[in-house]
Amino acid sequence: MDEDRYTSRQFDIQQEDAIDVDVLEAVPFDYPDSATEVVYETDEFTAVCPWTGLPDFGTITITYLPDTTLVELKSLKYYLTSFRNVGILQEHVVNRILNDLVKLVQPLLMTVEAEYQERGGIRTNAVAWYDKDEEETEELDEG
Repeated sequence: MDEDRYTSRQFDIQQEDAIDVDVLEAVPFDYPDSATEVVYETDEFTAVCPWTGLPDFGTITITYLPDTTLVELKSLKYYLTSFRNVGILQEHVVNRILNDLVKLVQPLLMTVEAEYQERGGIRTNAVAWYDKDEEETEELDEG
């Protein structure tokens, strides 16, 4: 068996600038101060390994307490689908999604969790979170 034909093989990989942030839309949330928890989940998420281009399949769960806006669901689906051929580490995915969505809707709290299917005998779960109160406290400490 010729090992080199597998170790040197790589599928096409898009860079992170292929992630379509411009498609994201926010819609008004008419119940601020209601302590409403919103949870979006999809088991259709895929991105690719940045070295091989092989797909990583996972479940993405986004949980947040909205302030004045919500993520429009169709735009979220298009946004998440734009990761499909992007070479990005699994741990980076949750942070990228979190940063993009926090910028969009400025929630009170948000977590993004990725639970990936097993690859090479290892299952990966990664979680990133945002807390508006902690960010405001840090800004006061720095100022």
